[in-house]
Amino acid sequence: MSPNPNQTQAAIAGLTAQEAEARLDQFGPNEPAAAQHYSFLSDILHAFMNPLVLILVIAAAASAFLGDTIDAGIIGIIVLLSAAIGLSQSYRSQRALEQLRERVAPTATVLRGGEWKDIKRRDVVPGDIVRLSAGDLVPADARLLIARDLYVQQAALTGESLPSDKEATADPASTKADARNMVFLGTSIVSGTATAQVVATGARTAFGDISARLAARPEETAFDRGLRNFSQLLARTVLFLVLFLLNLA
Repeated sequence: MSPNPNQTQAAIAGLTAQEAEARLDQFGPNEPAAAQHYSFLSDILHAFMNPLVLILVIAAAASAFLGDTIDAGIIGIIVLLSAAIGLSQSYRSQRALEQLRERVAPTATVLRGGEWKDIKRRDVVPGDIVRLSAGDLVPADARLLIARDLYVQQAALTGESLPSDKEATADPASTKADARNMVFLGTSIVSGTATAQVVATGARTAFGDISARLAARPEETAFDRGLRNFSQLLARTVLFLVLFLLNLA
C-alpha cells in the first residue's frame, strides 16, 4: 500500500517525555485486565455452592448414615462428576487467558522526543507513535498513519486463519477487528511495515476486554437461575416433609 497522502514521515511527531509521563499517570500502565486467579480450594467451593449439589451431598450423607452405601456411592459419583466438569471449565478459561497473554509484545518501538526508542510495552500510552514491521507483535490498539504492504495475523481476536490486509485511510479509529485502518494489541505483523498512532491501551483495548471476560466468572444465565430456584424449592419441600414426619412420630 502507498502511504496515506495526508501523512508523511516528516509530519508525524511523537510525544515528549513529559507528555508520555503525564498520560501514563492518567491512563495507567499498558497492561490487559489483570487476571483473577482463583485458588483450587475456591474453585471447589464454588462448584459445591449450587443448592442442588448441596441437597445431593446431604442425601449422600443421609444414605451412608442409614447404611445404604450403594445409593450413597451413586449420589457421590454424580456430585463428583458435576464438580469435575465445573473445575475443568474453570481451568480451560484460565489456560485460554494465559495463551492470550503470551501473545502480548514485551517491548515496542515508539517515537519519543523526535527519536525512535525501544521501551517496555507497559509504558506505551495513547497518542504514542509506534513503528511496526514483519514479525512484530502489536503493542496496543492503534490507527495506521502509514502502511506499506501490511498484513496482520489477528486470529487471537477474530479466529480467522488468514492474515488481514491493512491500509492507512482517513477513516476514524474503530474498535472493530475488521477495520482496515486499525491494528490491535495481541495481533502480529505478517508482512510489510507501518507507522501507527496508539488510541487505546491496557484494559481499554479489544484484547483487554477479552482478557477481562475470560478472567471473570461467567454470569448467571436464565437456566442457572431456574435451576437455583428449583433447588431452593426442593430443599424447602424436603425440609417441610422431614419436619412433618418428625411431628407424626
